[in-house]
Amino acid sequence: MPHLVHLTKDKKLAKIILLQQKFELQKRNRVYLHLCSSIISQQLSTKVADVIFNRFLNLYPNKKPTAKDIAATPFEKLRAIGLSNAKANYVHNVCIFFIENKLTDARLHKMDNDELTNFLVQIKGVGRWTVEMILMFTLAREDVFAVDDLGIQQAMARLYKIETADKKEMKQKMIEISNKWSPYRTYACRYLWGWKDGGN
Repeated sequence: MPHLVHLTKDKKLAKIILLQQKFELQKRNRVYLHLCSSIISQQLSTKVADVIFNRFLNLYPNKKPTAKDIAATPFEKLRAIGLSNAKANYVHNVCIFFIENKLTDARLHKMDNDELTNFLVQIKGVGRWTVEMILMFTLAREDVFAVDDLGIQQAMARLYKIETADKKEMKQKMIEISNKWSPYRTYACRYLWGWKDGGN
């Protein structure tokens, strides 16, 4: 695993990597469905997000809805499984965008990170953070750094003793540290989340 050799040069990061199971990124398809999942899980605990996403999948006979299936789902039906007004709208927005632009997984996998980010943030309800999660965990891009993610901010502040009072300064310091992790910043984020969630 080349990412381990590179990331463990950072002694502080090495300590938390050694506490965890090794992780490999995997490319996934049905990007629209992962976007919907990301929207549904925003500002929810992992447990609650999983419950609601399972309810969402259960709305469809095979649990593998197409973008057209989701776009055709009545708004009230989405609200009834626990989605807010905004999230129900955003889920529809994602699927309508995919249908209108005739988007395929293959086309999205070919775009580079910046191109894909600029393209998908056009969807109302999809911000930079959401696209970063898709780049990391659906498209398996190895070098994405989620500087705006609260979990990453908290983990790095704790691990590297970064002052958090001045947000701009904090993010600058985070980016400086993360540059040493390139080209494997996605993996570094994954281990930071794992460490924070595991309480090690």
